[in-house]
Amino acid sequence: MQTYPTTSARTTDLVRTFMARTYSWMAAGLALTAGVAYLTAQNEVLALQVYNLRWPLMFAQLALVFVLSLAAQRLNSAVAGALFIAYAALTGLTFSGLLMTYDASAVTAAFATTAGTFGLMSVAGFLIKKDLSAMGRFFMFAVLGLFVAMIVNLFVASGPLTLMISIVGVLLFAGLTAYDTQMLRNLALSGVQGEMAERAAINGALALYLDFINMFLFILRLFGASRD
Repeated sequence: MQTYPTTSARTTDLVRTFMARTYSWMAAGLALTAGVAYLTAQNEVLALQVYNLRWPLMFAQLALVFVLSLAAQRLNSAVAGALFIAYAALTGLTFSGLLMTYDASAVTAAFATTAGTFGLMSVAGFLIKKDLSAMGRFFMFAVLGLFVAMIVNLFVASGPLTLMISIVGVLLFAGLTAYDTQMLRNLALSGVQGEMAERAAINGALALYLDFINMFLFILRLFGASRD
């Protein structure tokens, strides 16, 4: 007699598949970013060209983020995936400067710390029962406040303010990791499938990728040692 999976088992399988797809996209993006950054930093001519074009590259990054964030659910999944990969590659180009600014040991330690923190907060966001959706607005305003503080610090160049911004940045993006993970789990629980699920996975991968990258940058500023 043929048996069929229960609704609970099917839901669990859908969630597992969706989350695995999302983290696969994110991991691919991070690997590409790291690879492009390393290869660019090893080529002095290319690194200099990237430095001279840093502002156009940063604007291109911002444009891709806005397109993906605002139109990901309307784009074909293949197009959305290509844009995500392009964004990860562009980030790798701009991040090549970090490998030339900071000691390799500082970059490695910051990456390892970020990976551990991200992993713990992502697991917490997946397992925690308390609904974190109410924190979404708080996180949005906190990110805006952090951005304003960073702009102000460009002009005042305050050491204590830089330290405070870095600490708040780490805590904020750690919290966002848990929040985004729970939102993705809830989306998976809604039963999203097919093309829509693939687009959602790419959009979710972008959110987690940004959480990881921003947390890494703030952690690197906290205990990174610049080269003389």
